[in-house]
Amino acid sequence: MKVHKEGYSILFVTLAVLVVLCAVSWLILPKAISIVATVASVLLMAFLTRFFRVPSRQIETRQNAVLSPADGTVVTIEEVEENEYLKTRCIQVSIFMSVWNVHINWFPISGVIKYYKYHPGDYLVAWHPKSSSHNERTTVVVERPDGVKVLLRQIAGAVARRIVCYAEVGKPVNQCSELGFIKFGSRVDVFLPLNADIKVAIGQKVTGNLTVIATV
Repeated sequence: MKVHKEGYSILFVTLAVLVVLCAVSWLILPKAISIVATVASVLLMAFLTRFFRVPSRQIETRQNAVLSPADGTVVTIEEVEENEYLKTRCIQVSIFMSVWNVHINWFPISGVIKYYKYHPGDYLVAWHPKSSSHNERTTVVVERPDGVKVLLRQIAGAVARRIVCYAEVGKPVNQCSELGFIKFGSRVDVFLPLNADIKVAIGQKVTGNLTVIATV
């Protein structure tokens, strides 16, 4: 299993701490407790390694399609006013990522990054309606060569405490290239033009870089 670079330090520190704790437990605690501690440590390392996994996928770029930027479940599809950058009515599609999902985020279209901003904030549960505007988050806008703009918002959840974003204003990006990573439970909002043809439904499971969430 390939591990994402954002997991290297966490996995190394966690492994070192667990090895020390297990060694101490075998020296001073009853055997039964030491066995439980060792098994729990192995399971924790297995979970963390799986969380930071990099999926192997056959990717096919699609010019007029907006691909899912994340693995997860569609929790919102609604028309909203986007007031940070686009300043217009948009269709918002929100994808919730549980701790069991891959947490890499990808660019859903090819184009040039026109806007990037990091916002400090709260840590409401990621499916909370106010999390899009109140939680810690990043906002990225990508403009296609034909002028279509898609706004992406990475949102930290109640468990997530770090958002990693690789966006740089003025940088050209390719569809399916990495946008960033959100650690431990989170959400991604996608703001699309009103003429976008939405291809997903609320409650649907989506796969990053594979599921078409809209065409425009």
